[in-house]
Amino acid sequence: MYKILRKDGYNVAIVQNSTESLAGDVAATKLVMDTLDGPVLLVGHSYGGVVITEAGNDPKVAGLVYIAAFAPDKGESVDALIKNPAARCAGCPRSLRRATDILFLDRAKFRASFAADVDEEKAAFMADSQVPWGVEALRGAISEPAWKNKPSWYLVTTEDKMIPPAAQRAMSKRAGSTVVEEKGSHAIYVSKPEPWQRSYRRPPRVCT
Repeated sequence: MYKILRKDGYNVAIVQNSTESLAGDVAATKLVMDTLDGPVLLVGHSYGGVVITEAGNDPKVAGLVYIAAFAPDKGESVDALIKNPAARCAGCPRSLRRATDILFLDRAKFRASFAADVDEEKAAFMADSQVPWGVEALRGAISEPAWKNKPSWYLVTTEDKMIPPAAQRAMSKRAGSTVVEEKGSHAIYVSKPEPWQRSYRRPPRVCT
């Protein structure tokens, strides 16, 4: 995705979420946005959708793009969303492994649940390089969802084993997002990096 956007002439900044807390990841996103000139389009995948939902309230943000992502409402967290049976992933209960206050996807089950359409070598690298997910980040609740006041676009991945497609459709409908559906796994940004571009109108600046 980075290479595609750069080739098209976009300025791209990538936020490295620590996933220790939602507040920390929102702060990191705002720090990166401060380095950019002009309006920003925030792009979030999976938990990143929670981050952009909160960080998107910044006046610099022109819109939000969700890639197979959580799009919570006010007061909601990932923890609250996945308590709904319709949003519970088929792969998560068996593949999430807890170590104290952090979560990892079981490496042996990573490809099947997260990256089924990614080649084996890349999926193995993704499993070995995954960032531990803090329980506090999972519990981080939205103060005010930016999608209520900003335009949003959503790419639904129809073969997703992490966030069920039905849950993605429900969240995108609630947010009033422009929706594009594509056959792919939760890791569609690796397996098919091009389709997500069709889900939004081209902005002058992009921050993922």
